[in-house]
Amino acid sequence: MLINQVRLGRLRRDEVCDAHPELIRAAGNVGTETKTVCPICEESNLRIVTYVFGHHLPSHGRCVSTAKEMRRLAESDGGERTAYMVEACTECRWHHLLRVWTI
Repeated sequence: MLINQVRLGRLRRDEVCDAHPELIRAAGNVGTETKTVCPICEESNLRIVTYVFGHHLPSHGRCVSTAKEMRRLAESDGGERTAYMVEACTECRWHHLLRVWTI
């Protein structure tokens, strides 16, 4: 719905392209590039970034870039943790939460 609002001109691009600079940095440096073109700027492929929050992790969370790293976090004795998978465009800074799960 939000994407349609931008395409119809009811929302400005700068109103929806507001990803935090750290998310965009992580997307560009360790994010996994997808084959999906950004629905807002249509100039760049989206990148997937996963952050994990929970006990014994930094308050800003931990960016997880590999399946091995995710398994290690899931198997460690750190209590319940929550993972957030986000798609982000490094070109226009649009982002969208794809999935949330407990590890």
